[in-house]
Amino acid sequence: MIGNVYPPENQSEGSLDGGRITEQKPIGFSGEGSAVTRVGPLFYWSWFRSPVEGYIAPHPHQGFEIVTYMIQGKGVHKDSHGTLNELGPGGLQLMRAGSGLTHEERLTGPDAEGFQIWFEPYLRDSLKQNPACRQYRPDFFPVTRIQGGLVKTMIGGSAPTDLSVDVRMLDIQILAGNGAQYELKSGRRAAVLAVRGAGSFCTEEESLLFRQRDFMVMDTKLGETLSLKAQDNVRVILIDVPENPGYPLYSKRP
Repeated sequence: MIGNVYPPENQSEGSLDGGRITEQKPIGFSGEGSAVTRVGPLFYWSWFRSPVEGYIAPHPHQGFEIVTYMIQGKGVHKDSHGTLNELGPGGLQLMRAGSGLTHEERLTGPDAEGFQIWFEPYLRDSLKQNPACRQYRPDFFPVTRIQGGLVKTMIGGSAPTDLSVDVRMLDIQILAGNGAQYELKSGRRAAVLAVRGAGSFCTEEESLLFRQRDFMVMDTKLGETLSLKAQDNVRVILIDVPENPGYPLYSKRP
């Protein structure tokens, strides 16, 4: 395994609505200063927070497939195609922007928190598709119970989330002193954000220690089992993507 840990100071930051919404960005847009500019087709990752309420005015999107996943609080989405969705904790929205749409977002607390994550499909084809927006309730997703924790699958496997990009996305929660395993196959990369707690990812040859808010990128040449060990109560979001998706990716500068 080859892996790196990027603490918050190596990620970029942002704010919206006069500071009512703050963002930590493990993967930012071009020119925002993130140490990681992309992980295969994983193009952008924002961890947003809004203590009371925040509003993002109407703005356009094209091409990308955009996931919003709420940890706590509520998020409301309204778009130019007549969609009005409200996401609560554990809910997920997939916006396949296609040929284009305009949307606005509102976060309500207390302490609204979640992620907006952009995946890059083959843009030449995606831009020809009609846009679509789907909402998935928390109980739509398969959950595997393990000793001292659980693994929730939001994308991939038997999860219903319908992306055209080859992605697997997991929400892993483990109590201190317990662990979980994940098989990372050859030619794929794992991007992991530590939402809560501290612990390590280990193989037979390497160990990566992490703390809350750290971001990790791991890959393997031959395929390996990653062992997650929880020092404290841990919650991580793991996204597994191919290093090379088989189509050209948008050029992006640091």
